[in-house]
Amino acid sequence: MKTVGVLALQGDFEAHRKAIERAGARAAEVRSAEHLAQCDGLIIPGGESTTMLKLLDLENLTGAVRAFGERKPIYGTCAGAILLAHQVTRPVQASLDLMDIAVERNGYGRQIDSRIAKVPVYDGGEFEAVFIRAPIIRKVGADARVLASYQGHPVWVEQGRHMATTFHPELTDDPRIHRHFVEKL
Repeated sequence: MKTVGVLALQGDFEAHRKAIERAGARAAEVRSAEHLAQCDGLIIPGGESTTMLKLLDLENLTGAVRAFGERKPIYGTCAGAILLAHQVTRPVQASLDLMDIAVERNGYGRQIDSRIAKVPVYDGGEFEAVFIRAPIIRKVGADARVLASYQGHPVWVEQGRHMATTFHPELTDDPRIHRHFVEKL
């Protein structure tokens, strides 16, 4: 059984742990480079991206996560998608630069603008997407594939081994998106 680490510095890592288990893999909380080394893939959960960057630096994990992503799959949700992006705006901030996407923080608005929407996905079905202060993916590189869009903007993108959603699939009971990530391992 494959092990998916969930970065457990901030955000709802517990919901991702449960979602990974529903998708058929073992989940492990990651708080150190030693924890990360035991994993076949990593999820960077939602939360607050600038805080997450500071915590990665504080725990000496920034380089380890970047190096991990050069060898193994990483899936970022919401703030995690921001951290995976090549370019971040509103405001400009650092990132891990592992996916060729440009992301605008809080692109749909403030907390009051959060929503749940039905989103059509690449396989013809639809998914209930929970957007919480969600970023907008403004640009997708040539090597990336859009798997779902909402209001004309990509909300689920994969590029090679990596994947990003601007919404929170861990807050639903539907395991398809986590299962798609587990299949990348």
